[in-house]
Amino acid sequence: MSEQKIPSRHYHKLNELFPEAMSALENLGSTIRRAGPIDEKTIDLIQLAAAAAVQSEGSVHSHTRRALQAGVTKEEVYHTLILLISILGFPRVSAAISWSRDVIDKEDRK
Repeated sequence: MSEQKIPSRHYHKLNELFPEAMSALENLGSTIRRAGPIDEKTIDLIQLAAAAAVQSEGSVHSHTRRALQAGVTKEEVYHTLILLISILGFPRVSAAISWSRDVIDKEDRK
């Protein structure tokens, strides 16, 4: 995972309710990311695409943040998502781009 994590309020609540399970989940995620030859930026873009595919707004937000922290450009984020049009369809991709823009626009305002 990226060095700097920005967990959501929901994540914090789950961590309070189920600390051992959340720790195990986080360890699994870190282990899997290190298990192969794929670089951090590519891992973040793959996970962003998967989040878009399952239409999870929160995951798209999270993986957009992680991707940006890993050095992915906003153009790479948008390109990753637009590549999904022939698989997911325009409405789903448009929604995912909108969710990524939530994060990107917030970063641009900083």
